[in-house]
Amino acid sequence: MENLEKTARRYDIDWLRVIAIGLLLIYHVAIGFQPWGRMVGFITSEEPWGALWLPMALLNVWRIPLLFFVSGMGVYFAMRARSWKQLIGERARRILLPFVFGMIVIVPIHLVVWRSFYGMDQSYTWSPGHLWFLGNIFCYVLLLSPLLFYLKKKESGKVVSWIKKTLSQPWSLLLVLAAFIAEVLLINPTPFEMYAMTWHGFVLGLLAFFFGFCFVLSGEGFWEMIRRWRWAFLVLGITLYIFRIVQLGTLIPGYLLATESLCWILAVFAFGSKYLNRSGPILSYLSEAAYPVYILHMIFLYLGSVWIFPLPIPVQLQFVGVLGITLGGSFGTFEVIRRVGFLRPLFGLKAKQVKTVVQVPIMKPLGQTQI
Repeated sequence: MENLEKTARRYDIDWLRVIAIGLLLIYHVAIGFQPWGRMVGFITSEEPWGALWLPMALLNVWRIPLLFFVSGMGVYFAMRARSWKQLIGERARRILLPFVFGMIVIVPIHLVVWRSFYGMDQSYTWSPGHLWFLGNIFCYVLLLSPLLFYLKKKESGKVVSWIKKTLSQPWSLLLVLAAFIAEVLLINPTPFEMYAMTWHGFVLGLLAFFFGFCFVLSGEGFWEMIRRWRWAFLVLGITLYIFRIVQLGTLIPGYLLATESLCWILAVFAFGSKYLNRSGPILSYLSEAAYPVYILHMIFLYLGSVWIFPLPIPVQLQFVGVLGITLGGSFGTFEVIRRVGFLRPLFGLKAKQVKTVVQVPIMKPLGQTQI
């Protein structure tokens, strides 16, 4: 049973990765309808849509940490058949190469669109932009790989046995929460939701990446435990969210935001483990598309904003229009990328395997001469 557990693929984690990136795209489209959107580098509509802030506020304390957790889980599975050198090489090809390519090529394109819309002087500027997340992930792999490989190598040892035993108990989540509370108390981020290229985002991501690895390392005991407590996580997350909305305009303590964030994430993992651990052609397609679509989406988001926002249509239709162009353009370009061999690695896809045809020589009858 233990060996089966080690080799079984966790389709729920694949689904959550796809869902998290989908939520990120929708959140980015919604920023264009907030008055503060231009301050964070987005093209904004002249007619804001204030009601969007309610679902955005629900998402913004856990959507990015969730991706870091899922990334740590993914590294556990990537390590199963790789040495540390192979892991670093594979992560360099799948993460570092798209990150560098995106900084040099992809991000400057949507910066040109942004400057053009606001009548600014044009200049080439490379930047991590929305791809900052990839740079963080590669740093975590480099920093944590010695520890992670030690734990993976000693899965039958005392340390890992203690981790498995501890994380199968609900009180262990207080230890996890204490780490995230310590982070916000030490760094004191303002606002909590400012993750991109900040020490808060880096340290929080490092913790989430490590604990994501440990959650998978812990085996089925952890997943059974969070499934039993899934409704408690959900109710507490909703309660803290309502408190945050009611107290709108006041500064919410960082430890409450860290607590709410972890509750939502544990609820997502628990319900995902119960209902999403199944494969299918849709998941296979979306899993391959998620990474390139994430890399590309800002170009089409900005192009859609330039075209849709000047139109005299209701703000709700503007949102649907920009979202449709963002998804349509991103997935359409992905369909091209997946078919072009040299483009695939630049967007985090595995290189196409060349099919080799083995030719079997035809034996000539004795005495036959070649003409």
